[in-house]
Amino acid sequence: MYVHLGNDVSVNEKGIIGIFDIENTSLGNDTREFLKRSEKEGNVVNVSYEMPKSFIVCSDKKTGETVYISQIAASSLHRRALKSI
Repeated sequence: MYVHLGNDVSVNEKGIIGIFDIENTSLGNDTREFLKRSEKEGNVVNVSYEMPKSFIVCSDKKTGETVYISQIAASSLHRRALKSI
């Protein structure tokens, strides 16, 4: 099944590594460094240009690791992912 992340973007639930609240997790240095590195490597996809509320880390055999920035709350995305199981 697929999880809708916002706008026209959906990802396969099997590829989701983690769903994170951007406000709470970006306080840590490790998370900030991870997001900076991912952006430099071109692995970040901004799903919306609204205020970001979460980021989703996905892994795919073809594309590798991708970080999606979404305006949808992490708790809502988590519920969507659980429904697709």
